Amino acid sequence: MTLTEEDVFDRLRNVEDPELGENVVSLEMVKNINIDDVEDTVTVQMDLPNPAMEEDLRDAVVRTLDDTEMDVEVDWVTPDEDSEGEMLPNVDKVIAVSSGKGGVGKSTVAANLACALARDHNVGVLDADVYGPNLPRMFGEAEPPRVTKDEEIIPASKYGVRVMSMGYVAGDDSPVVWRGAMVHKALTQLLDDVRWGELDYLVVDLPPGTGDAQLTIAQTVPVTGAVVVTTPQEVSVDDSRKGVKMFEKSDVDVAGIIENMAGFVCPDCGEVHDVFGSGGGEELAEESDVPLLGSVPLDPSVRTASDEGEPIVVGDGSPAREALLETAEETRESVDDLAKKELPML
Repeated sequence: MTLTEEDVFDRLRNVEDPELGENVVSLEMVKNINIDDVEDTVTVQMDLPNPAMEEDLRDAVVRTLDDTEMDVEVDWVTPDEDSEGEMLPNVDKVIAVSSGKGGVGKSTVAANLACALARDHNVGVLDADVYGPNLPRMFGEAEPPRVTKDEEIIPASKYGVRVMSMGYVAGDDSPVVWRGAMVHKALTQLLDDVRWGELDYLVVDLPPGTGDAQLTIAQTVPVTGAVVVTTPQEVSVDDSRKGVKMFEKSDVDVAGIIENMAGFVCPDCGEVHDVFGSGGGEELAEESDVPLLGSVPLDPSVRTASDEGEPIVVGDGSPAREALLETAEETRESVDDLAKKELPML
């Protein structure tokens, strides 16, 4: 039986993604179908956001077409085959902010890092945590995103920073229940469909852990340097160590470690209380052979400022504000050094 391209598409609508339960055509995973009558072959090119699905999907496609007399070939189009030149062409440097676990203040660090850099540079920040986006609250009543007639998204804007988040799309109270391919597709759209303009730095606030979102960013975006945020606590350092290794395996340079909640300065007695221990960030930086970019003290005003939509570096002085400004400068220098390393030799 000789098939047409439309025949193949119709049959592939019966093949479901095992994670999402939707057919691969609706999920736009089928990128190309090539039929060669001379050699009696049909080649299906598919997006493969999760390598663990490769064998199951390949078998399902072959079974769907096995009553024909044609040989079936399945080729995968993986994210790392994309051209870096096509992704974010007007962004000079990309900084990925990551953490091994939640609750270490990673989004707070990312927001303050973006605002600090924006004092002297053109900066954008992408909230890549599709499950728990926090940046809309941290940037307060920003000018909301809007869509042009060409269906491009103009990002929100506040404190000189261009901001984009799934929170602006899904709303504050709507849970996002996605896995695998849908996460990859959403993040790709937030990067490709947003008119970021000319940026010196794009800060990407990754979700905690080492899952689909982190792999999508690591494999599709030309990340200049990753920053890993940890507290001094051993359990946080243990998880952050995994994050460092994930970037290493993905060939993404780690710009350094930021130790958050490094100590609480008592406003009455002036003594420093190590609520979450001490030295964990420095230890991780040393063993990973990367810089310790800064230690930010535990300061209630940071939480208050974030909840009120005004990152602490935008407001008046405090020990945490000064530490974050210094950390942002150290981060900028480390990322700039990594960017110089990537330049081709003349």
